[in-house]
Amino acid sequence: MRRIAIITDDPGWHGKQLTQAFAKRDCVASYVSLTACRLQVEADALPIIIPGFEQQLPDAVFIRGVPGGSLEEVVFYLDVLHALKILGVPVYNDGRAIEASVDKGMTSFLLKHAGLPTPLTWMLRDREAALAIAEQQLQQGHFLISKPLFGSQGEGIRRIEKSTDLLWLTSSRGIYYLQRFVECAGDGYSDMRVFVINGKAIAAMRRRGISWLNNVARGASCEAIGLNTELSELAIKATATLNMDYAGVDIIQDSTGAYVVIEVNSVPAWKGLQSVCEIDVASCLVNDLVDRYLQ
Repeated sequence: MRRIAIITDDPGWHGKQLTQAFAKRDCVASYVSLTACRLQVEADALPIIIPGFEQQLPDAVFIRGVPGGSLEEVVFYLDVLHALKILGVPVYNDGRAIEASVDKGMTSFLLKHAGLPTPLTWMLRDREAALAIAEQQLQQGHFLISKPLFGSQGEGIRRIEKSTDLLWLTSSRGIYYLQRFVECAGDGYSDMRVFVINGKAIAAMRRRGISWLNNVARGASCEAIGLNTELSELAIKATATLNMDYAGVDIIQDSTGAYVVIEVNSVPAWKGLQSVCEIDVASCLVNDLVDRYLQ
């Protein structure tokens, strides 16, 4: 029986869904924290030590979460993922994809470089320059979003609406990440999450926020939506741009009706999506991993 390591510090509902889906494919899955792994250079020993896999590396690794921490800690976690792939262990999504998406600045750069629609964005070190950019955008009638460079589920995100808001503008460990706020079409606040697996958009939902922040973790409601060609192709291109096996692509339809890619998530949650669609997302993920990498 093939053995799978699910990288996570909080298995919860998603971990249970994955372990059940792996069991259906004759795989046994175990939860592993990257914080407990280590690299070693010793004669006649495994170069990577993973709890529960001390004698033999897993047949595949499913990335469900990468912990935060200092720069050194994050680099170490990514080193483990890169090393696993070098040793021939399939990593889903791999370290390269995680690197490209966990850093919001690089995500924005890669999307723009690929010619995909994404909000105007600035990432810089200098506080005075950041304040000058924000002042200019406000004078032009545009709100701004200030985000931590690393983060998820809406943590640390604030909207800058007026000059007095600049008094509390803070950096993310010395770096300012500013993005022009995108006004969505229709009433209220909403965006769309498109779930992509192996180059195919399998399902989508609309998230309606109780405020301008549309994260489900922040109280947004979910509703199923159909996938038209334009929406699907944009989400697929965004996922391919960041070289991901699977992704949750966040897209807003702006006030002109155009689609704009806001984020591309390499470890997306799907509990909200699962609640409004009939597709078994965990099984789709597991089947893709097994069929492409373990046959």
